[in-house]
Amino acid sequence: MDVIIWAILVIAFVIAEVATVQLVSVWFAAGALVTMILVFFFDIPIIGQVGIFIGSSALFLALTMPFIIAKRKKKGYIPTNSELEVGRVARVIEEINTDNGTGRVRVGGVDWSAVSADDSVIPADTVVTVTAVNGAKLTVKPKD
Repeated sequence: MDVIIWAILVIAFVIAEVATVQLVSVWFAAGALVTMILVFFFDIPIIGQVGIFIGSSALFLALTMPFIIAKRKKKGYIPTNSELEVGRVARVIEEINTDNGTGRVRVGGVDWSAVSADDSVIPADTVVTVTAVNGAKLTVKPKD
């Protein structure tokens, strides 16, 4: 009976892995498979089965993680759209004034809501540098 339960778990973890395609449950599937095989050949109490499952899943994770990390490093990090804006130069199109809750800048033809990095008032048509992105709002400072 225990073998059937572990076989069902193997199938469930494989289905979960295929559905997510994110390397979420592949280690659990391998751990359940090892446990299923050992339970088929040996009479192991449930505590031992759970221990084998946890141990083998952790072992598979520990053995494969260095390869996964190395493969991800080779591809290189690709910043998202908002991260690409940090360091860019923008032009203030609406006065930036924290007290009034106003402030808009244009970066590369795109309008963004903006706040001053030091809470100072920055008049329209000032050239600024983007220092941070917080959601849909840029933090800027006057360009040196």
